[in-house]
Amino acid sequence: MRIDLPGVGAYALNEPVVWPAVRTPASSRVVYAAAHVVADPLGDNTPGSPAALDWDATLLFRRHLWSHGLRVADAMDTAQRNMGLDWPATRELIRRSAAEARTYGDPTTLVSCGAGTDHVPDARDLDTIAAAYAEQIETVQSAGAGVIVMASRQLARVATGPRDYHQVYGKLFGLAERPVILHWLGEMFDPNLAGYWGSPDVAAATDSFLELIHAHAPMVDGVKVSLLDEEHEVGLRAALPEGVRLYTGDDFNYPSLIRSGSHALLGIFDAIAPAAAAALQVLDAAEAACDEAARERLLAAYDGILAPTVALSRKIFESPTYHYKTGIVFLAWLNGHQDAFAMVNGAQSARSLRHLSEVFRLADQAGLLSDQELAVRRMKSLLAVNGL
Repeated sequence: MRIDLPGVGAYALNEPVVWPAVRTPASSRVVYAAAHVVADPLGDNTPGSPAALDWDATLLFRRHLWSHGLRVADAMDTAQRNMGLDWPATRELIRRSAAEARTYGDPTTLVSCGAGTDHVPDARDLDTIAAAYAEQIETVQSAGAGVIVMASRQLARVATGPRDYHQVYGKLFGLAERPVILHWLGEMFDPNLAGYWGSPDVAAATDSFLELIHAHAPMVDGVKVSLLDEEHEVGLRAALPEGVRLYTGDDFNYPSLIRSGSHALLGIFDAIAPAAAAALQVLDAAEAACDEAARERLLAAYDGILAPTVALSRKIFESPTYHYKTGIVFLAWLNGHQDAFAMVNGAQSARSLRHLSEVFRLADQAGLLSDQELAVRRMKSLLAVNGL
């Protein structure tokens, strides 16, 4: 099967990959896929309009992730928080996602949701920000989901140093019914979060972050770090209190970080769920192997599964990184998880046709076009709309 792709030329697709069915979660790592939302293609999702979602397709995609043994991190930046998904839609997403998880299994383990302050964009003081966090935490907990405390644009703007972060977060730990995940999202994902934890210097910010975690360790399930810096993440992981997990959010270096001991909460796992699930099962077997030669063979197999996905992920997350959601949704459309290549806030236009063509090629190279005929047909329709 062949297709002409802008910037690529005539491209012959590889033999399709049939991934093994994986139904059980990995035992050696706790792994979340940050899930995207499916826009209603007939709704008014033009920039600045309230988000209109296709709820059936949105929830069906979460079942797709659960079916591969992955947990779901919902209402996160992958779901376009701060980029078109407004608070009323977010609140409904949290409620529906947790309810859907309840029909599938235990919502407290299947889904955790982001709690932030995006519904008070003009907040000017720490008390208002803390109250906004409290409202969203209550929304998540009342739905029955786990809490992920998202980085706050408002706090980043108002805070004058580490003490302000510690003051606000200290209040939040007192509201949590069970341990939460803290989220450190780097400025490459959101420039408004520069200097988070009280300093533009990463080493100083890390010291502030660790001080907070050590002070409240019993209420910290783990930390999700998205700085795209492998060496920093390994050092931070080693400095965490016992029992606090490091969830890698590094969409560039995740295979080696997971291999060396990180857990995961990744946007790219939305797009590569079958490969990720297969690799994690192999990693489980490797870590359980008694024979060193067998262990090395299994680790090589793990590397072999994920290596082709890295080029795909690096393309999807290339600068400007915050537009990665477009590639995630594009692949969901190619693979038949939604009927239209449409996004809230009109974000489907955030990447060029050449970029998307390369995403198509790399997805095929990684064995992640589940129905090649459908993917080619849809890609050709996108090219035709653009006069090609």
